[in-house]
Amino acid sequence: QVQLVESGGGLVQAGGSLRLSCAASGRTFSSVAMGWFRQAAEKEREFVAGISWSGGSTYYADSVKGRFTISRDNAKNTVFLQMNSLKPEDAAVYYCAARRQAFLRVGSRPGEYDYWGQGTQVTVSS
Repeated sequence: QVQLVESGGGLVQAGGSLRLSCAASGRTFSSVAMGWFRQAAEKEREFVAGISWSGGSTYYADSVKGRFTISRDNAKNTVFLQMNSLKPEDAAVYYCAARRQAFLRVGSRPGEYDYWGQGTQVTVSS
């Protein structure tokens, strides 16, 4: 059974940092693209960052460029999202996602991902 489990969310003051982790199990994810999405209350789920299967290519939403960094440790089947200089508008539930098919490019649409975690809440106080 494939599982993605996020951790690391919490409450932080504006300007602070958090590091999210996504632990994958049930299959090998070292050959698939993975991404982070977020969904704020009454808003659609949006792309935050994505990383290629090798980790050699990363992509970011304009709103987080320069502040967030996505990385992966394929030996541990884990993806990370380092979030710095957090703003109140970054508050949302953050989801980890993975594509099923190997060697596909990073996608920016939720429909391009097959596996999802349960989400972790990030709250940023002003």
